[in-house]
Amino acid sequence: MANVLHINSSVRNNGSLSRQLSGEFVAKLAAQGNTIVTRDLAAQPVPHLTEAMMGAFFTPADQRSAQASSDIQISDTLVDELLAADVLVLAAPMYNFSVPSTLKAWIDHIARAGRTFQYTATGPVGLATGKKAYIFTASGGVYSEGDAGSYDHLSTYLRAVLGFIGITDVTFVQAEGVAMGEEALAATLAKGRSTIEALAA
Repeated sequence: MANVLHINSSVRNNGSLSRQLSGEFVAKLAAQGNTIVTRDLAAQPVPHLTEAMMGAFFTPADQRSAQASSDIQISDTLVDELLAADVLVLAAPMYNFSVPSTLKAWIDHIARAGRTFQYTATGPVGLATGKKAYIFTASGGVYSEGDAGSYDHLSTYLRAVLGFIGITDVTFVQAEGVAMGEEALAATLAKGRSTIEALAA
């Protein structure tokens, strides 16, 4: 059985397709006996980085003051959650062509030199390896193909930053065109649920 970390980042509780579809997928994983840890970044937002936090990140643990250790306690907790997970499920709606600021704040806390990646003589190396990531996105338009593809800074960013920390096995489940009428919405939901059935089989 696997440890699953489920991250919700939509500001919407009702009507969020990224929450809905990722929740349906996680429910299937739970029914298979996997352990689920859920973090809701809208209900419990993590703070944006501060100068004090950044300074503590780059101070060796045995040299940090009590205040510095307190400043990065939330970051340490988030990193521990990620490293303990075998599977990462991210619910990431597209806001203004990229990720919600809540998710960006989470990423800023878990992308930690010495913990989730390290610098080497040949460049940075990810340390959060051996994990599988499923990313559930939702967007009003269609960005996976056509002229609008150049506006998609959500999937490209998430694939890049997860790869940077060592998570390279990434599957996207995209609910696209949700603002393009009832027929388009029904079609993308059906496609998403069909994908979920195949992934959870």
